[in-house]
Amino acid sequence: QVELVESGGGLVQPGGALNLPCAASGFTFSSASMSWYRQPPGQEREFVASSFMAGTETNYADSVNGRFTISRNNAKSTVYLQIKSQKPMDTDVYYCNAETAEDYEYWGQGTPVIVVS
Repeated sequence: QVELVESGGGLVQPGGALNLPCAASGFTFSSASMSWYRQPPGQEREFVASSFMAGTETNYADSVNGRFTISRNNAKSTVYLQIKSQKPMDTDVYYCNAETAEDYEYWGQGTPVIVVS
C-alpha cells in the first residue's frame, strides 16, 4: 500500500521559514521522481519543485526559485521542501507527489501553510 504523508505545515510569520517533510512508503522511493505542488484557496494545484532519483537534478517553478529548496533522503524515503522568506502568497495547501519508475502517480493528503502577521 502506497502512502505519502506530509507534515510540518502550520502558521508562520512573513519572513519566516518552514521545512515540510513527506514520508513515503509502498514503492521504490530511490527510483521515483518526487515533487511538491501547492494549491491556493479556490484555485488549481500548481507545480512547485521536483527531485529526480538521486536528488542531484532538481527543477523549480519560476515563482519560487531562490526561496524554496527540495531535497531527499533516499535511505529514509523522505522528500523535503524548505521554504524561506515566507510571503503571504505562500499561504496554500502543500502536496507531495510521487511518479514511480512504473509510471504510477500518487499524492499525499496535503499539509496547510498559513502565512500571517
